[in-house]
Amino acid sequence: MIVGIPTETYPGEQRVAMVPANVPALAKQSIQVIVQRGAGLLAGYTDQAFEDKGATLVATREEVFAKADLVAMVRAGGANPNGDADIALLREGQVFVALLDPLVKPEMAEKVASRKVEAWGMELIPRTTRAQSMDVLSSMANLAGYKAILLAANQAPRIFPMMTTAAGTITPAKVLVLGVGVAGLQAIATAKRLGGIVEAYDIRPEVREQVQSVGGKFIDLGLDTEGSSDKGGYAKAQTEDFIAKQQAALAEFVRAADIVVTTAQVPGRRAPMLLTAAMQKGMKPGSIVVDLAAESGGNCELTKMGETYVVDGVTMIGPVNLASTMAFHASQLYSKNVTNLVQYLASKEGAYAPKDDEEIVRETRICRGGEITHARVKAALDARKAGG
Repeated sequence: MIVGIPTETYPGEQRVAMVPANVPALAKQSIQVIVQRGAGLLAGYTDQAFEDKGATLVATREEVFAKADLVAMVRAGGANPNGDADIALLREGQVFVALLDPLVKPEMAEKVASRKVEAWGMELIPRTTRAQSMDVLSSMANLAGYKAILLAANQAPRIFPMMTTAAGTITPAKVLVLGVGVAGLQAIATAKRLGGIVEAYDIRPEVREQVQSVGGKFIDLGLDTEGSSDKGGYAKAQTEDFIAKQQAALAEFVRAADIVVTTAQVPGRRAPMLLTAAMQKGMKPGSIVVDLAAESGGNCELTKMGETYVVDGVTMIGPVNLASTMAFHASQLYSKNVTNLVQYLASKEGAYAPKDDEEIVRETRICRGGEITHARVKAALDARKAGG
């Protein structure tokens, strides 16, 4: 099998789908890697580095698509406004692996399916022990949680740690993290390392010990949250009455914080609203809000996707594609996730041989032979068509 790595076409994307270090592991499985010249430069990986590890360089993305049995990208299909151009290059029987956003934009998944390829959505990898090494969402969320705190620290008019100096004592910054998934936990840990006092809230009470393990204090609002998470570990949608009580109880913690980081996201759905404009009333001038869900609708009513602006003295930050700003290490992690998936899909001799009856295949493969095969993507497409 030949794996092809083209340059990315998403605006501003600096990551590359595979790094040189992972090429030898695939070669041991008789899998060849071809890379478009310059594909890794923005992430800090030279053409020479790829060649030194055994990859073959080609001049154009058209050549990558023409020669590869499996094409791997970072953002394509529905996750890329330029996705149509790459879809047009796919050929029947080819395998396509990328972040494709098929649940939000199922019509793009249908276009991919029309090329009679097998497409695998990296964001659909199930959250199971066996699939953990392929879990791109967790890999990228880890980096986003870290960077969110650095963005806040850079914008804040105060420092994080307490300092006792000859000129007096400086009190530490108070940080509030809303949503305790992978990104939230890394945000807590990073804020704590910088010296902040960190509190965190999540609707799922089972994350309390995780919050405490990285140095945060878990906020218990005293609400009934039994059965609040689904089998994938994501928070379930709640009633309007519960949400109103939750927001009223959280408002006092929001107003006491110097920095608020929101991280709650559910694949395929709009991000839940955690921080309304009313809740922000009374936040201290100079406070910072970083909304890591800006790209999927935002956790904050006042978020503007891709913008940083000030409202009532509070700086709102709505970052987009944050992992790309740490392209060197983000590419390392993404590449390892892709490599693990490719090795899983290949036989010992390097032939493409997915195990059709296994959960990873059922949950990650979007289409095959011209048909949408993924149940949730099919349902999203049907709902989109029914809605006109």
